[in-house]
Formats: sequence, C-alpha cells, structure tokens
Amino acid sequence: MKKLFLTVSVLLIAIVSSKAQDKDDILGKWMSAHGSGQIEIYKDGDQYSGKLVWLKSPTDDEGKIKTDIHNPSEDRRSHPLIGLEILKKYNYKGDGEWTDGAIYDPKSGKTYSSKMELKSTDKLEIRGFMGISLIGKSEVWTRVN
Repeated sequence: MKKLFLTVSVLLIAIVSSKAQDKDDILGKWMSAHGSGQIEIYKDGDQYSGKLVWLKSPTDDEGKIKTDIHNPSEDRRSHPLIGLEILKKYNYKGDGEWTDGAIYDPKSGKTYSSKMELKSTDKLEIRGFMGISLIGKSEVWTRVN
C-alpha cells in the first residue's frame, strides 16, 4: 500500500510540475501561422512585446524592402517591416497566459486587443479581438529553434 501511495504521489508531482510554466517561457522567436514571418518576443520591464525579425519575402515585386505601407500614421509608412513591433505590452496572468496586450496587423494597418496562451513549449496561440475576446481570430505560432 505504501508503494502504491508513493508511486501515485511521484506521478502527481511530475504531472503538476510539467504543467507549471514560467512567465519567461514565451521569450524567443516564433514562426507565424502562415509561415511568412518570424516574431521575436522579448521582455520590456514587467511586460512582453514582440517585433518582426524575419520575412519570407522581405522585398516587394520591384526589389525594394517592404515597409509599413498600411500604417494609419502617414509618417510611419516608410518604416521597414523588419524590426516593426507588432506585439505590445502583454502582462503575465499565470497558467501560461499573457493578457491585456495589443497586436498590430501590418497587412491591414489595424491594431487589435490581444492575448496569448502557451499551449506547449513550442506552440503559442495568439488571439486578436475587438472589444471582447469571443469575437476575434486565433492563430497558433511555432517556436523557432
């Protein structure tokens, strides 16, 4: 009976500790769901943000570096997409969730409220929404090694 109790206890501890996540587990490079870009998530004080660090097609049809042409701010439209901050000011909530952030979509020039959830060590679900999170879109990004 003692062996069974000990075995069950060890298994429960292993399961609980494997689910435990650190707030910095999100740091690093992530490939977007469509595979056209990589975003590096970094810590900014107590918050988390991310910038575009790689594009599958970094130049347009004329060979010019792609810029943020859809930005609502005209003076930002000439800024290169690479280096552009697209994830802003997420707070770690616990249990592998980062909330209260914003995600910028350079394809439309729109910014959405956002939250992120680490589904596994190499899968990150990003949800962008307007108003409430029930009305929005989710993508799963993959960690880049």
